[in-house]
Amino acid sequence: MKTRYLILFLCIVNLSCNSEKDKKTEISTAQIEKVAKPTLNLEQANRLAELPLACVGTEYPNKLGQTLGGDEDLKSPKELHPTFYGCFDWHSAVHGHWSLVSLLRQFPELDKKVEIINFLTNSISKENIEQELLYFDGVHNKSFERTYGWAWLLKLAEELHFWDNKVARELEANLQPLTDLIVDKYLEFLPKLYYPIRVGEHPNTAFGLSFAYDYAVTVGNTELKSLIEQRAKDFYGNDKSCPISWEPSGFDFLSPCLEEAALMKRVLSKDEFKVWAVDFLPQLKDKTFVMETGKVSDRSDGKLVHLDGVNFSRAWSLNYIANNLPAYAHLKNVANQHINYSLPSIVGDSYEGGHWLGSFAIYALNSIEE
Repeated sequence: MKTRYLILFLCIVNLSCNSEKDKKTEISTAQIEKVAKPTLNLEQANRLAELPLACVGTEYPNKLGQTLGGDEDLKSPKELHPTFYGCFDWHSAVHGHWSLVSLLRQFPELDKKVEIINFLTNSISKENIEQELLYFDGVHNKSFERTYGWAWLLKLAEELHFWDNKVARELEANLQPLTDLIVDKYLEFLPKLYYPIRVGEHPNTAFGLSFAYDYAVTVGNTELKSLIEQRAKDFYGNDKSCPISWEPSGFDFLSPCLEEAALMKRVLSKDEFKVWAVDFLPQLKDKTFVMETGKVSDRSDGKLVHLDGVNFSRAWSLNYIANNLPAYAHLKNVANQHINYSLPSIVGDSYEGGHWLGSFAIYALNSIEE
């Protein structure tokens, strides 16, 4: 009798397990369905150009993020930052400028080409950049925008360097003193940073290092490049089993795990990265790997709309990881899914997202290989 009950029990368990396997197979098949690959064409570029154009010259509302040393520091955003005073805060103004340069470089026939060139020429003037430098020289704001704004400033400098145009040469030369200052700040700060910052917002160390590394490679700055390589290995070389299932946090616009992986893809050899990645995020090699997109409940809330940003930044990290690594090619589909979720919502929406999300969308679209 006991034997009969045991056999019956095992049959039930087996049927249950098979049922669960079938469910998992159905879920996996549905989740890895190919999604349309988004593209950045002229029509899309004209649409996205409206976002930075609507904010780079808009002074208010404004979040200065400064430390006041006295009444003399109480000045308007445009007085303090004659180049980067728009788009609500300094770093968004910087990557708003980057957006315009990137779109114009890729699409010289943009509808508002003349307007954009005139704005950039007036904004990134020698005199304006001299005033921007003075702000960083102040006693109380030497760490201003460390390292998120620093990273975007170097990304802007890199984009100008790529742009084969006489206007770009003038703008690059005008920006160079501020570019050099930011490079010096990285060189000074990184040796003193004992522990990386692993949050999903502005101070994330991996993000700040990735953009700075790209600049260093592009212009051949071996000192900055070597320092970032060393510090990245110091910070992240022994990391294992990143808890990506904890992501995203409620206000994230960066993925701590994926930003770190994308940085290490930059600084390690291909073979070294393959070994490191298996220990760090073994699930990425699974061809059924999926990530639920970050869901935005209220795009008029400046923090909740960050989740649109996390979708774009996840996409550019996944694409960077997958490039030239066939074992990770399936991650591009996950990236496309994330872009497609947030891209339709960012133009014509609240200023809370519109003042910065265009840059994230453009950078994510730029990360897609043909």
